[in-house]
Amino acid sequence: MSLLTLSLIAIVPIITILVFLVFLNWPASRAMPIALFVTALIAMFVWGTDANVVAGAAFNGLITALEVIFIVFGAVLLLNTVKESGAINTIRRGFIGISPDRRVQAIIIAWLFGSFIEGSAGFGTPAAIAAPLLVAIGFPAMAAVMVSLIIQSTPVSFGAIGTPLQIGVNTGLTDQPSVLAGLEGTGMNYTDYLLYITSNVALIHGIVGTLIPLFVVAMLTRFFGLNKSFREGLKVWKFALFAGIAFTVPYYIIATLLGPEFPSLLGSLIALIIVVPAAQKGLFMPAKDEVFDFPPRSKWEEDWFGKLNHEPEREEGTNRSISMAMSWLPYILVAGLLVASRTVEPLTSALKAPAMVFENTFGSGITTTSTPLFLPGFIFIVVSVLTFFLHRMKSADYKHAWKSSFKTAASAGLALIFAVPMIKIFLNTSLAADKVSAATEALAGQNMPLVLAESVSVIAGDFWPIVAPSVGALGAFIAGSNTFSNMMFSLFQFGAAGNIGLDVHQSGIVVAMQAVGGAAGNMICVHNVVAASATVGLIGKEGALIRSVLLPMTYYLLAAGFLGMAIIHGVVNVWLLVYAAIVIVYLARLVTAKNGLSLAAVR
Repeated sequence: MSLLTLSLIAIVPIITILVFLVFLNWPASRAMPIALFVTALIAMFVWGTDANVVAGAAFNGLITALEVIFIVFGAVLLLNTVKESGAINTIRRGFIGISPDRRVQAIIIAWLFGSFIEGSAGFGTPAAIAAPLLVAIGFPAMAAVMVSLIIQSTPVSFGAIGTPLQIGVNTGLTDQPSVLAGLEGTGMNYTDYLLYITSNVALIHGIVGTLIPLFVVAMLTRFFGLNKSFREGLKVWKFALFAGIAFTVPYYIIATLLGPEFPSLLGSLIALIIVVPAAQKGLFMPAKDEVFDFPPRSKWEEDWFGKLNHEPEREEGTNRSISMAMSWLPYILVAGLLVASRTVEPLTSALKAPAMVFENTFGSGITTTSTPLFLPGFIFIVVSVLTFFLHRMKSADYKHAWKSSFKTAASAGLALIFAVPMIKIFLNTSLAADKVSAATEALAGQNMPLVLAESVSVIAGDFWPIVAPSVGALGAFIAGSNTFSNMMFSLFQFGAAGNIGLDVHQSGIVVAMQAVGGAAGNMICVHNVVAASATVGLIGKEGALIRSVLLPMTYYLLAAGFLGMAIIHGVVNVWLLVYAAIVIVYLARLVTAKNGLSLAAVR
C-alpha cells in the first residue's frame, strides 16, 4: 500500500471519534465503544497487528482508565468533603472578597491555581480540581469545564514536575544516534541540548500563553454572559494580561535557569503571590459598575447545568463557620503532598513500591504497571480523610460526600473504559511487512500515529515548522497526554527538521514546538474532557466542550507555528507578519462585534 492509502486508513479511528463525538454530538459513552471497535478491526485486519497485541494494548488501556477514574473520584471526594464541612462557603466568600467579578475569579482559580496544580501533578488533575471548585462558587458546569480546559496549555509542558520533557522528550531523543551525531562539534552534550529545548519550549509558551487568560474571559462572556459578547471579556484585558505576564515571565526565567522541573509550579506560585494582593488592592481591576456575573439561574441554558449545579445545599454544612485558613488548608495540603510525593525521597519510592505489574499480557510483549498510591487520587483521598478530622465533620455528612463521589466517578467510568483502550490500541499498532510497498517499506513496524505524521511531513515540506505543533496536538488528542505525544513524535520531529535542511539547533526548536503543540492538544484530549466533565456531573456534552475550545487551541497552534518559524530563521519573517495582521484584525472584530456565533451554534 502507498503512503496515501496507509494514511487514509490510519486516520479512520480519529474521523470516527470526530463524527460521532463532535459532529453528531453523541455522548462519549456511546461514541467511544464504536471508536474502540473500529480501531481494533483496522489494527488486526488492515494494519496486520497481531490479535494478542491488540488484546494486551486494550488491557493496558483498561488499567489506565481505572487510574483516571480513581483520580476523578479523589478530586470529587475532596470537593464534596469541603462542601459538606461548610468550608466551600468560606472559600466562596473569599473569592467574592477579592472580586465578585466572574472573569477575575476564572483567571485566579483556573489560570493561576490550575497552573500550580498542573505543575504539581499534571495528567488532567488541574481540570479535575478547578472545575468543581468553580462550580461550587457559582459557575455553570459547562463554563467551569471550558475555562479549565483552555488553561490546559501553557503549564502542561512542565506539568508533574516536568514529566512531558523529562520523560516524554527525553525518552524520544536520548541515546539516539542521529541526535548524538548532530551534537558532535557543537560544544553541547545531550544534557545541554535538553536544556536548550526546554528554554525554547518556555519561550514559545511564554509568548503565546500570555494571552490565554484573555481567551478565558472572552470565551466566558461570549458563551455564558447575558449579552453573549466577546467584548465584555476583553474589557478586563489589563488584568488578564497582568495575570498572564505575572506567570509567564518567571516561568521562562525558571525554565532557562533551572530546567524543566519547576517552571509551572514556581511560576504560578509567584504569580499567585503577585496577582491576588494586587487584585485585592484593585490594581488593573474592572470598575465597580462593570462587574460581570452570569445571568440568573432561571435564564441558564439547560446544557450549562451539571449534577453539581442541581445539588441542593445541605444544612449540616451551610450552618458551620470555618476560618479562611482552615477552609483552604485541604488544597494547601494537596499541593504540598503532591510536590513532596514527586520530589522527596524516600517518600517517592515508598509510594511507588506497592506496584501492580502485569508482564507480557496475553503474550503481547506489553507490560502494564500501576502504582495506585503514587496517583494524585490517593493524595486527594488522604487529604479528604484528614479534612474530616480537621473540620470536625459529622459522620453523616462525610458519608454523603463519599456516596456522591462514587456516583460521579461511576458516571465517567463507562466512557473512559472504552476511550483509553481505543487510544492504547491505536498507539500499539505495528504495520505488517506485507502491507507495505517497495516505496514504503521503511514504514513496516510503524504505528498509525507515525504513519500519519510521515504523511503530513511530506505534504508540508519546508513549511514543516509551522505544522509541527499540530502534530504534537494530534498526539495529545490520541494518546491522552503531552508526555505520550512527546514520546511518540520527538524523534520524528527531529528527523523531519533534518530532512528539510535544518541544523541541530533549529531541529531542537522544532522539537520544542512539538512539546508546545502537545500541551495545547490537552484542551481537546478526550479522556481529559471526559474526566473534567465527570467531576462536575456534566455527562454527554463532551463533543460540545471540544468544539468550544477549538478556537483557543487553533490560536495556540498557529501562533506557536509561526513564532517557531521566526525563531528558526532568526527574523520576524513575512509569515509572522501575516499572522500578526490576521490576529490584530480578528481581535478588532471581536471588540467591535456585538454578536458572534453562539454556544448553541458550536454544539
